[in-house]
Amino acid sequence: MTTQIAPVTAPAAEPPRRSRRRGDGRSAAVYLAPAAVLLLGVLAYPMYQLVLISFYDYGQAEAAGVAPLTFIGFDNYVLLLESTQFWVVLAKTLGFAAVCVAGSLLVGTALAVLASRIRAVPRMLLFLAALGAWATPAMAGSYIWLFLFDTDFGLVNEVLVGLGFSAMEGHSWTFDTYGAFGLVAAEVIWCSFPFVMITMYAGIKAIPTEVVEAATVDGASWPRVAWSVMLPILRPVLMIATIQSIIWDFKVFTQIYVMTGGGGLAGRNLVLNVYAYQQAFAGQEYGQGAAIGVVMTLILLSITVLYVRSQRRGTELV
Repeated sequence: MTTQIAPVTAPAAEPPRRSRRRGDGRSAAVYLAPAAVLLLGVLAYPMYQLVLISFYDYGQAEAAGVAPLTFIGFDNYVLLLESTQFWVVLAKTLGFAAVCVAGSLLVGTALAVLASRIRAVPRMLLFLAALGAWATPAMAGSYIWLFLFDTDFGLVNEVLVGLGFSAMEGHSWTFDTYGAFGLVAAEVIWCSFPFVMITMYAGIKAIPTEVVEAATVDGASWPRVAWSVMLPILRPVLMIATIQSIIWDFKVFTQIYVMTGGGGLAGRNLVLNVYAYQQAFAGQEYGQGAAIGVVMTLILLSITVLYVRSQRRGTELV
């Protein structure tokens, strides 16, 4: 009796990685198409109008229809780039945004690490407090901080005087340029760190415990584990939190406008958003204000492009 041996068939070849990526890209495009159409409808026309106005000498008379529109091309941009005040305000905006982003990342990441190492009840209280700060409207939060740091009736000055700092009696936190920027930055960090904390906490909890335990068994200290093991895994999450913070903090308007009275004395606390508002509405130069808005959009788009490129490099290495 003979035994027949079934022929061995070779396993089916896997599709090339490039074709799989093309299929994934098409699927992603299909899923993102409705959101893209909605974003184009909401953002495309206002952006088109902003760019269009920036090419005209558009003032109060033109807005009221009393005077005809005059096309001036890139004159608004040339005038803007030749203005010393614009470069000063841009430098202040970059410095202010850098402080806010760094503060939000440091506070949010530190509290995320703390939340991952404490018990459930303290963690819940920490998250409730953070969400309360996050949910507070920017206008209400600005006035709360102004009340706390008020020159005559502020709680902060009273506490400092009670602790023996008599020089803080009647101290104005918004008179000095750096003091006002520091106060506004503290308020922005207060209402921005919860996003970083929640994002980083989710990333920390997603790290496999086996990886951390293996590094600990090998003798690595906790700072070494955090720097060499956890940080590389958290880098994509940290990048997302950083880009989001840069976009939010670069275009801060409400806190600066409310807490410094529209940009401070003689415009010492202007940032680009408040500067554009002053040019467009206070100065009735809508074309100049639109040009500032376009420049801000280009700066933020360049940051977004850098983020997308970094993410693409990360996926190509996988």
